[in-house]
Amino acid sequence: MPEARSNADLAPCLTAVMPVYNEAATVAEVVRIVLAQRPVQQLVIVDDCSTDGTWDQIQPLAQNEPRIRLLRHEVNQGKGAALRTGIACATSDIVIIQDADLEYDPAEFYRLLAPILAGKADVVFGSRFIGSGAHRVLYYWHSVGNRVLTTLSNMVTNLNLTDMEACYKVFRREVIQEFTIEENRFGFEPEITAKVARAKMRIYEVAISYYGRTYAEGKKIGWRDGFRALVCIFKYNFL
Repeated sequence: MPEARSNADLAPCLTAVMPVYNEAATVAEVVRIVLAQRPVQQLVIVDDCSTDGTWDQIQPLAQNEPRIRLLRHEVNQGKGAALRTGIACATSDIVIIQDADLEYDPAEFYRLLAPILAGKADVVFGSRFIGSGAHRVLYYWHSVGNRVLTTLSNMVTNLNLTDMEACYKVFRREVIQEFTIEENRFGFEPEITAKVARAKMRIYEVAISYYGRTYAEGKKIGWRDGFRALVCIFKYNFL
């Protein structure tokens, strides 16, 4: 594994794509932290028709920050649709997916970039289930469901991932932009996993911290998304 230098040691090379839906309480702080990371050359924010004042929060942030590209869907379509819009606008050599809550720590970008910058990887998955980073203790059945979905995905992709559903996924730009993202919601995760596996991309996995939130705090993914993930595992590996 290549040695991971700190964010401060890395030259700007990264586009962070941030899908946003009703995250008024956290979005400004996430934007501030993301832009503080030296590798970030561009931040593409896609507001997926938020109704809680998120759009009003992020418009002023983009006015005096040339690194921000701000886009908005007029109709709510889902995380996958927002990623489809945002990834198409990425211009940096490397692209990372960044949620608009505070569950993941952008200060760990340097770890995720290291295998790609060393020329060893095309794609890097973050994992909440390896390493010794901080992890908030939350829902048991969510973790069981995640492991079941990851295992089923691994069985058909022949990968040995530990956390297929983690937000943090990093790609060489030419890799992610060659795929057409079809899923509009959280099915993006099994879809892109199947596609990079079938394309024989070099995939690494890197330990990340996780500061999960409860449904009362704004968590959105539910059992219907888990069922859709099952459908996507079958669809994008066999059809």
